[in-house]
Amino acid sequence: MTEWFSSLDLLAKIYWLIAVIGSFVFTMVIILSFVGGDAGDIEDLDAEIDSDSGIGFQFITFKNLVGFFTIMGWSGIACMDAGLPTPLTIVISFFCGLLMMVIMASMFFFMQKLSDSGTLKYKNAIGAIGEVYLTIAANRSKMGKVTVRVQGTLRELDALTDSLTELKSGTIIKVVDVTNNGILIVDQTRKPIEPIKQHTYEITDDSARL
Repeated sequence: MTEWFSSLDLLAKIYWLIAVIGSFVFTMVIILSFVGGDAGDIEDLDAEIDSDSGIGFQFITFKNLVGFFTIMGWSGIACMDAGLPTPLTIVISFFCGLLMMVIMASMFFFMQKLSDSGTLKYKNAIGAIGEVYLTIAANRSKMGKVTVRVQGTLRELDALTDSLTELKSGTIIKVVDVTNNGILIVDQTRKPIEPIKQHTYEITDDSARL
């Protein structure tokens, strides 16, 4: 094995090292991601590496970089075995690595979306319009329930109000805040302004003579 590795040229040695080390790390990352283990440490590292924190689609992460170097290494070896010139080998291997990053980023993004879709995040209810299901006492003195649509699903959730009057069943409300333990703070929505009635006047014979 040592003699075989020594006989390789410099570029081939680099690709083999990248492929072998990348494959080992890639296998460990995938196992830890699905089994558990130290997956939390990997997620923390991903958060530090990720340069676009404002978007859920994470492209530059530790897992994606490992996938990039793994596929880049093996595709480079395949290109060299096929007798392709060095510049073309580098271009193809780099492109294959980028393609792997896109595939992995998409895979983990949709997996995260699926896991998040079943987890209720109470903060998402802020601003939602709903209806009182069980009467809510005034000034947070007694908790009631409201029916409100959160994350695309109609739910019955515990609620309090800062209103000085109780909110009776059937009252239309708006969620204004959420407590740390997931209780909605609601307030009655403003009543719509009634349109100004238009009065019609009949012209009598007397007014016509004027």
